[in-house]
Amino acid sequence: MRAEELKEKAVSFLQLVASGKVREAFEKHVSSEFRHHNPYFPGDADSLMSAMEEDAAENPNKTLDVKHAIAEKETVTVHSHIKQNPDDLGGAVVHIFRFQGDHIIELWDVWQAVPEESPNENGIF
Repeated sequence: MRAEELKEKAVSFLQLVASGKVREAFEKHVSSEFRHHNPYFPGDADSLMSAMEEDAAENPNKTLDVKHAIAEKETVTVHSHIKQNPDDLGGAVVHIFRFQGDHIIELWDVWQAVPEESPNENGIF
């Protein structure tokens, strides 16, 4: 599978999750052998999916704005701005996906809160 197709799959997964279609995202894009590295949940698909569904129910107005998507071989990195609601400053998030075939088999994520004030004139994005 070409790198551009994998980027599309990674972004599609994130867009579905952000729009509250968590189960659809997992059914469509996640391998049965999936594992993740979020330190707040067990490393299996079901626990992460449940946490994402709970978050979607609590934050129905979540937005995802993809800033960059980079693919190399079976790895895709997506840098985005995620806001839980319109008034939230949100966070800069990096998701790293490892694909096996056309399904996500492994996922890492890193979150940095958008500060109210920053001395950096370039901004967080």
